[in-house]
Amino acid sequence: MREIDLDALLPRIRDALFETAVMVSISFVLASVVGVLLGLLLYASRPGNLLANRATFGILNGVINVVRPVPFLIVAVSVIPLTRLLVGSSIGPVAATVPLVLVASVAIARIAESNLVAVDPGAIEAGTAMGATPWQVLFTVVVPEALGPLVLGLTYIFVALIDATAVAGVLGGGGLGDLAIRYGYQRFDWFVVGVIVVLLVVLVQGAQLLGNSVARRVMHA
Repeated sequence: MREIDLDALLPRIRDALFETAVMVSISFVLASVVGVLLGLLLYASRPGNLLANRATFGILNGVINVVRPVPFLIVAVSVIPLTRLLVGSSIGPVAATVPLVLVASVAIARIAESNLVAVDPGAIEAGTAMGATPWQVLFTVVVPEALGPLVLGLTYIFVALIDATAVAGVLGGGGLGDLAIRYGYQRFDWFVVGVIVVLLVVLVQGAQLLGNSVARRVMHA
């Protein structure tokens, strides 16, 4: 049985956790801003909606439909030139955030659009009848009504980003996925793999519980 060298393993786990945290936090914040704005624009520009514009909706909808089905690994490899242009390297946790932001943004945009579309049309008609402008209706009626489900959707994306960092690790992004592959799987050290799996489960469960709690508070506010 292989002897477990905790003195060597613990620093690696600490560094991998930090790299995963960097990838997930930067990607989530940037993707949330970009994705929610895209979702708002998609919703508002839909034919028959507050700011209907067929050209805008068609372009945004087409871009999202093209990017969204592509597996993350393919996206990450495809945007390597862009990653190098933006951060000067295609290796490391910061470089990994470029494809992560791209993939998460389109997913968030679609989730945001779906939640906004589900808002009761009666509430929108009431806001319009009171003389509110389309932008006022969007931000004072539609967004607050959709906020609870949107938080749940963002929680799902946060969890998905934790999963995606494992793939990013294979491409040189570092993090827990990279540690599991290089020091666990490739060395047949299943203890390391087990530790990483437990850490990922704890991170995912913690994120899900926090997201559910925030969503409940928002929906009951």
